[in-house]
Amino acid sequence: MRETMLSTPEGIRDIYGAECERKHYIIDRIEEVLHLYGNRDIETPTFEYFGIFNSDKGSAPSNEMYKFFDRDNNTLVLRPDFTPSVARCVAKYFANEELPIRLCYTGKTFASLEKHKGKLAEITQIGSELINDDSSAADAETIACMIDCLKASGLREFQIELGEVEFFDGIIEDAHLGDEIEDKIRDYIQIKNFFGLSEYISELEMPEDTKNSLNSLSSLFGGIEVLDKARSLTSNDKALLALERLMRVYKALSYYEYEKYISFDLSMINGYDYYTGIVFSGYTYGTGNPVVKGGRYNNLLSKFGKDAPSIGFSVYIDELMNSLTRQNIPFDNNGKKALIVYTIEHQESALRLAKSLRDNGTVVQLIRKSKKHNEDEYLRYSDTYEVGKIYILIDEETVRIISSDRSVDEERNIEDLNV
Repeated sequence: MRETMLSTPEGIRDIYGAECERKHYIIDRIEEVLHLYGNRDIETPTFEYFGIFNSDKGSAPSNEMYKFFDRDNNTLVLRPDFTPSVARCVAKYFANEELPIRLCYTGKTFASLEKHKGKLAEITQIGSELINDDSSAADAETIACMIDCLKASGLREFQIELGEVEFFDGIIEDAHLGDEIEDKIRDYIQIKNFFGLSEYISELEMPEDTKNSLNSLSSLFGGIEVLDKARSLTSNDKALLALERLMRVYKALSYYEYEKYISFDLSMINGYDYYTGIVFSGYTYGTGNPVVKGGRYNNLLSKFGKDAPSIGFSVYIDELMNSLTRQNIPFDNNGKKALIVYTIEHQESALRLAKSLRDNGTVVQLIRKSKKHNEDEYLRYSDTYEVGKIYILIDEETVRIISSDRSVDEERNIEDLNV
């Protein structure tokens, strides 16, 4: 019983101390970038009706959702994905808006995964959605914003891979396959099982050039030269237009001078079925999973009654935190911290000093001295909680100041302090 009371469910964990502080710092920095791009905040419910995310919306599979019932027996789910929630809100509150809508969000999504996969079931995400703009310029703006968000977190080495759902759709539509076969091919591509894909399509009746194009997907990754190679593999208009659009996006990103962050992977489909055009994922050292994902979803809002092209992305904060830690990227929020240790006799001076420090932007902890603890214990405490300076009141007018690295250890008059 005690073990159950102190533990968390599989895939759920506590975050506290320096890790939690860094997490909130990173979220704050990313939010600043999102607001600089003109995004306005939106909050959607943690749980919604099941129909918001069911199969016709192309969101998470039903067996990956946490479901429960309200008192009227309606099926509710914990939010597995932000995009359908935002789409519902836009269709409801911006039904007649035809010009671009920029929205950003922060919150948690929930996925009921198979046991022992080692993945989190509760994931913190922060992202944005750009509605009512179907241009390649909007694609480039979204990707540039995403890059700036990763840079703001402290990340320096990362790669954004671009794909195009329409390229794959164009290749496969010439084969005139049934939905079941097409879904099977998508599954092979989704998990990058190109050996299985090659074996599977070898038994199918389809044009040889389509088979060659599908088998070539495994090699269509790399720099801008990939687009030229892809053009030589198909004559399908939809696929060629998709490649042309990727070229325009790349050109726009070059104006931001962000080419070094961009590569291409034309086998990328990106999971959710609602994606219709460009898709992208961001990778870095320290994790095998993407730290950011997104793409264009031009048909999703029509499911809620508003026909509007859209594109968005989401940063996976937990994966980003893993990467920053494993890359030994230092965390410095430039915040000043202090600890004031005092006796009850000197409480007035201690509180006045604390107020003065706080008024100047210093984070202050106050501890009233106890006979149970000696001075060395308070010093160790200040080290544990990364306090920059410790102030020990000697009397109403005098304070001993000790720096975190012990390079400073001096007595000063409180009135003379320049805090």
